[in-house]
Amino acid sequence: MDNKSIRDRIEDFKEWISEHAKIVMPAVLLICVSITVIVAINVNQKAAEEVEAQLAEMPVNVEEPIQGEGNAAEEIPQLELEENAYPAVNALISNYYKAMAAGDVDAVVSMNEYVEEREKLRIREMSKYTEDYPELTVYTKKGPVEGSYLAYVYSKMKFTEYDRLVPGMQAFYVCTDENGECYINGGEDNSVVVQYIKDVSLQEDVVDLNNRVAVEYNELLASDEELGAYLFDLSKRIDVSVGEALAKAEAEEAQQQEAAAEGESEAEGAGEEQPAEPAQSEEAPQEQAPEVAATIKKVKATDVVNIRSSDSETADRIGKAQVGDEFTLLEERGNGWSKITFEGKDAFIKSEFLALVSEEPAAEAAQEQAGNDSQTDSAPAAETQTASAGNGDTVTVKTSVNVRKSASENGEKLGLVYKGEKLELVMKQADGWTRVKYKGETAFVKSDYVE
Repeated sequence: MDNKSIRDRIEDFKEWISEHAKIVMPAVLLICVSITVIVAINVNQKAAEEVEAQLAEMPVNVEEPIQGEGNAAEEIPQLELEENAYPAVNALISNYYKAMAAGDVDAVVSMNEYVEEREKLRIREMSKYTEDYPELTVYTKKGPVEGSYLAYVYSKMKFTEYDRLVPGMQAFYVCTDENGECYINGGEDNSVVVQYIKDVSLQEDVVDLNNRVAVEYNELLASDEELGAYLFDLSKRIDVSVGEALAKAEAEEAQQQEAAAEGESEAEGAGEEQPAEPAQSEEAPQEQAPEVAATIKKVKATDVVNIRSSDSETADRIGKAQVGDEFTLLEERGNGWSKITFEGKDAFIKSEFLALVSEEPAAEAAQEQAGNDSQTDSAPAAETQTASAGNGDTVTVKTSVNVRKSASENGEKLGLVYKGEKLELVMKQADGWTRVKYKGETAFVKSDYVE
């Protein structure tokens, strides 16, 4: 990523922060993803009130609320903030964070059933950028009823695209069911309990804990400007992805309703016509086989492509063809694969990545037919070469991706490029990698992440 792009993203990030001065920087992902990468509270009362509002959005169900109608803050004693004091709560929180990192929505819902559809999409999307939470510390205070707790979880998060651990904090209201199992209570509303949560969260030791996490996070941001730009960019990506997923789900639902209204008669009629096509395609290889046997063809690779032991993408890879490598064609199969000679043995390459170089027909009729085949074979080759050429063309990064020195996930990492950046295209390879120019040298990115 060039310096200008980094500076632009940092300036955008700073501008966003200045416009939302009441929310410190760690709240970006809290709002965006509905899990807390950071909850940072300023020492001033106004920031503390924002955390109150966050906690107030977690309504709870209590059978026996706290007695009294006076000022709740005066009735609640200064409770002790305990560290990792309850194994059952620790186990719940550990499993919850594991499920969040994995994008396992079913597991998340099993621990907190009050998760809306939009939030489920955010969890799945965020998991694409989350490796794990290697460090968790659970601070608790007793809740308003027996068997309930206010859990303040300090975490360190490992992003897939960022090497350092990012500190964060999230608050939960934890209850115990009739079987003695702990769960996150995000359900029914009870104003007395909500007020209890607010008051406890304003106690001095909780505010101090939040402030310590805020300081740690802000010091990390100050030491790495790219992190701030990355988090800002990530929040926008998450919003876009969730919006697109919701729109897609709505469109699919509308199509299903429309299809159901049309009835099944049309689908049944279409199903009766389908057997004729497979019958024709099965005959094609049988007609070509005699022609292949009667002709000696030389073909060349038009792209960097894997050479396999059989005609399947799951077969063992026995080599890799480079652009221009020539092979003797033994057979062109109807399933899209070609049988060739490679290092004295039979091998297979996808036909679309081969172009005819020369041929020696056994008869004049075979030569005429081969000429027709030559025209057919050369067409896809020309298209592949055009798509792979590096004549000043560029590719656009679809989502943040590592740039590597070689076409391998284990290759040396040269840098990280972000969504919207352009890279000079050298060649799109058939092995799933795109060769580009990065900071003046040849490099590789996964083709799935550029367009």
